Amino acid sequence: MTTPTTRARITEITGNVARERRDHLATEEPLEIRLTGAGGPQRRTVAITMRTPGHDFELAAGFLHGEGIAAPGAIRAIGYCTDEDVTPEARYNTVTIALDGPIPELPTLDRHFLTSSACGVCGSASLDVLRDRCVPVPEGELSLSPEVLYGLPYRLREGQGVFGKTGGLHAAGLFTGEGEPLAVREDVGRHNAVDKLVGWASLNQRLPLRDHVLMVSGRASYEIMQKALAAGIAVVCAVSAPSSLAVEVAREFGMTLVGFLREERCNVYAGRERIKV
Repeated sequence: MTTPTTRARITEITGNVARERRDHLATEEPLEIRLTGAGGPQRRTVAITMRTPGHDFELAAGFLHGEGIAAPGAIRAIGYCTDEDVTPEARYNTVTIALDGPIPELPTLDRHFLTSSACGVCGSASLDVLRDRCVPVPEGELSLSPEVLYGLPYRLREGQGVFGKTGGLHAAGLFTGEGEPLAVREDVGRHNAVDKLVGWASLNQRLPLRDHVLMVSGRASYEIMQKALAAGIAVVCAVSAPSSLAVEVAREFGMTLVGFLREERCNVYAGRERIKV
């Protein structure tokens, strides 16, 4: 089985001095997500994404939930692939999810067969599609103090074990309204890290994630907001900037979006009513 870090020999240059040493790199390998349906041998590959190995089942389940393919109760079994057409060295790079029912029609996924760790798999190309699939997040009782917000980047960093070795991973963390961490996941793809969190919640029957906070280590993009909305998350916080479409999604669907959350400052782009100031 592959590991989240890979050793490599490098040349480190300081001033005019060069020395050879070993370093840890964040592993990046493909993950193929396959579906099988009940009542027959049908099988379909729905995505191939570049990811950091680890929490692969959560990544696959979270991806399917975010794309509206499989609700939490629709997954009968999940495991690494042992099919004869998969080489032994690639078996831990292929996850097969068995559904309770037949494989649904997936026309929107055809153009997203191969993705990278940088761009993500969206499957919802416009706000019109989101309006058909998702409903606004209920107001709920979630209310955050500035002190809780300011502590989130530090709590997220505490859960980044692989980042400490490599310095090359994104992270996503799920927190309570009091700032207590429930789960932190890392990946070379920021969208993969979020999928792993949503998959964790899906496989543990914790969806929807109302009254929870999502904290991401990078920027807030449309893909991240789409995945958070599908999971019912009310508040998304990011260390860096949001995109214009991310802000539009947050405002239309009643989400709170916080960006540039660093030290003791932040910008609130939507959902100001959930911040107690």
